[in-house]
Formats: sequence, C-alpha cells, structure tokens
Amino acid sequence: MEQSFLEKLKRVRIGDLLHIFKFIGAFFVAFFYKRQRKNLWLLCDNQVECRDNAYWLFKYLKEHTDEDAVFAISKKSPDYERVSCLGEVIDYGSFKHWVYYLSAKYNISSQKLGKPNAAICYVLEVYGIIKNTRIFLQHGIITADLSFLYYEHTKMRMFVTSTYDEWKYVNDNYHYPDGYVKELGLCRFDNLHDINTAGGTQVKKNKILIMPTWRMYIRNEIAGENSGQLFKDTEYYKGWNSVISDKKLIDYVKENNLEIIFFPHREMHNFIEYFDIEDSCITLAAWPEYDVATLLKECAILVTDFSSVAMDFAYMKKPLIYYQFDNEKFRASHHQQGYFDFKKDGFGPVVVTADEVRQEVIKAHKNGFENDEKYLKRHEEYFDLWDDNNCRRNYEAIKEI
Repeated sequence: MEQSFLEKLKRVRIGDLLHIFKFIGAFFVAFFYKRQRKNLWLLCDNQVECRDNAYWLFKYLKEHTDEDAVFAISKKSPDYERVSCLGEVIDYGSFKHWVYYLSAKYNISSQKLGKPNAAICYVLEVYGIIKNTRIFLQHGIITADLSFLYYEHTKMRMFVTSTYDEWKYVNDNYHYPDGYVKELGLCRFDNLHDINTAGGTQVKKNKILIMPTWRMYIRNEIAGENSGQLFKDTEYYKGWNSVISDKKLIDYVKENNLEIIFFPHREMHNFIEYFDIEDSCITLAAWPEYDVATLLKECAILVTDFSSVAMDFAYMKKPLIYYQFDNEKFRASHHQQGYFDFKKDGFGPVVVTADEVRQEVIKAHKNGFENDEKYLKRHEEYFDLWDDNNCRRNYEAIKEI
C-alpha cells in the first residue's frame, strides 16, 4: 500500500535534512571523481545488512569478474566484516557514500531504500534532478500490487523479476518503459541449490520455522507509552500468539522431539517481548543472531502468511503453510491483491485459524515433511527459471545497459 505524502513527511528527520549539505558537497567532488572511476558499480542491501541479492551479486562480481565494485553498509553493522573481506566497502550514509553514489556508473540495490538517504534521493531521482543508472535487484518475488514500486515512484532503469508470471504482471502494470523489466532470477537463489547435497545444507527434519511478515498499520499507528498494550490488542498479535502458545501443538512437538523456531519480521522486533513463549521447544529467533537464509535452508517446513520468504522456501521444493487470518485487513492496509491467488497458485494450504495451523503441521510431520505432488507441480509450472545462474544473468543484463 502506497504511503501518502503526509505519512512520508512525518518520517522525515533532522538527519535527513543534514544530508542535503552532504549532497551539495559531494556533487562537486563527484564531478571530478567519476573521471577517475568511470566504471564504478555501487551495491547495497540496506544500512545494516548484507544478506540479500546485492550481497550475492557483489560476491559474484568479486569472485568471477574484474569489475570496479564497492559495497555500502554501516561500519556498525554486524555484517560489516562479512562483506569487507570480499572487497572495498564504504560507510553507509557517509560523505564518501554520497560521492560514490553520484559517481557510480551503476547504483545497484535489493531495496528501494538502498542509497545514502532515502528521503533526499527520492526527490533527486524521481524529479530528475540527477541522472544515474539505478538497478533494482528486488527483495523478493512480487505477488501483490505494490504501487510504491511503479516507475513514476522509482525511475529505476532495470527492474529484476524471477518468473514469467511476475515479469508479465510488473511489465504490464508498473508502467516501466519497454525493456526495463527483466526476468533474471533473484541473485540469492543461487545459494538455494545445495539442499541435501554432499557438502551442502542438510534439512533438519525436526525443525519447524514460523516466520510472519509485518503489517504497515502497526508501524504507522502504534506508538507512545501504551504501544505494547496496543500491539497486544491487534489482530496480528492475537493471531500469531495463538499459534506459538497452542498447548496441543506444543505437546505434539515435544512428544515427537520437534523444535519450533519463531522468527518475527524485523519491523516487529520492537514488540518481540510481548509474545508468549514459555516452553523450551520454541526458540524465539531475531536478527542478527539468526540468519534468514540459513533458517530457510535448514528447516523442514515453513508457516508464514503473505511473506516473500515463502517463495524462497517454495523454490527449494519444501512444504509450507500459509496462515492468513487477517487477509481483508492486510489487503486494505498493506499490499493490495495482485496476480497471485494463494489458494489457486500457492505452494501450500491456506488456513485462517491456529487450530488449522496445528492440524496441517501434524499432517505434514506424519508425511515425513515430504511435499505434496500438487505443489511440486505448481513449482514446475511457476518457476520457469530454476538454476544457479541467477547472478550471472543479472551481471550480464546490467552490462548490456
């Protein structure tokens, strides 16, 4: 759901305004610096993380090409060392980041916000004040109508998609010029092909991953001294807390030596303490101690809602459950319906109560967490790109611009 101008204005901070001065100073420096580094590739996931598509493309560039590539991330990030060992890294939001941003031949990110300052850069880019080549590697496979990613709100030169259905939907509805939307595959998908292989990640048949996405209305509306109680009053909290506090599910998990890992979305981490987790068979996981990609690869089954992580899990041909108890409110306040119908096109059953979640988890466990043929067939039809050449395709497509 697109935010109104007033909502965006409320989120502008004093620090955002200070970036105007950084931009002005960097503009003159970059005028000369770009002559020294004419083929600079600047990559970024977000301020504090390098675990998404930009990181995997950066790793590919450093291991397979001689491109002049630099990664932007905060020096305070727990991921800083992970990426700095690959090549040149600059501090996110710094004056140097602004210079590189204005000098780079390609500005590449997995997030729309992967730039020195989102508020200032939005004005510079969308209103044509600066002309640079921006590549959107994507954060996940799009299934909904995300109006904030329409061309008029991004002016991005290349928009990466991963399946034909996604490509057609974005190409036909997001208003990008011909040839700007590419079906290339997410770079991080290259890392999902070593499941249960020699030397690869082994799926742990006793691990159940519960990973819901967030809700925009919670971030926008719940604040202040009573934010905790307001959060506990939400349908979102009640829906997910009823799953992780389900005594019948917990008893079954314990009797069968299983483990539940509950990983709320990072936007929900401010409220993580309010969830009722009272048994040792449930692990409350949070970033950065737990890595999403590792959990997705290791766990035998996923319980989620509308999260794009479902696509990563389905990509590995593993079983999952969609728990969509607040579908109407989600569509009204977060993401509008797109081309993807979870009941007709999804890769697992769609349920709306905690009881149904328990029943489907038990059913899947009794089936050895083997995926149903129906969903494997849907996988075959949907993922027309299914290989470990995603980084290569992204790299070659960028070079062709």
